[in-house]
Amino acid sequence: MNNRARILVVAATARELATPDGWHTLECGVGPVEAAARTAAAIAALHPAAILHVGIAGARRARALAPASLVIGSEARYCDSNVPAEWAPSTVQASVTLLHAVQRALSNAPALTIGTSARVGGTVHCDVEAMEGFGVLRAAQLAGVPAIEVRAISNDIEEQDRARWHFDAAFAAITAVTPQLVRALLQRLTDVTNSAADNA
Repeated sequence: MNNRARILVVAATARELATPDGWHTLECGVGPVEAAARTAAAIAALHPAAILHVGIAGARRARALAPASLVIGSEARYCDSNVPAEWAPSTVQASVTLLHAVQRALSNAPALTIGTSARVGGTVHCDVEAMEGFGVLRAAQLAGVPAIEVRAISNDIEEQDRARWHFDAAFAAITAVTPQLVRALLQRLTDVTNSAADNA
């Protein structure tokens, strides 16, 4: 297996996936259920060392994030669930190791909680909203695979007119940055492996 094949890049749709350069890709479908199920199956088949979840997202108008700006997910929050945490978790933290790598690569991108909901506009207490992040990160967590979510902003959550959403700019932004993110994650994984070997 070549080094880049250790990374699985997951997105809801084909337009959010950059052309792979040695890494694996997964079109997981729209919504948290499809995302979780298909990610879990891909993990079982591919045994990736890390997962990079990418895509587009909405942002609260008050946050003033420009179209096509990038956001790093510090955690994914499942906003459709209201059961006690001991029954099922509603948050998954991004891998600290991967978070540090992505923050170095995208020094100007804020690290924020990204809400997940099956409904557009369904998130609460989150400045950024998407539909798959929690499903992807939870599947990875259960499999013991480090994962992180990075999104490009396409719209204000409050904007109901989708003709005013900046889809093309957001798709272009997330696919353009993906190779850089894969390189950053690979370098971080290599550093961690080398450090462990040196301390063995």
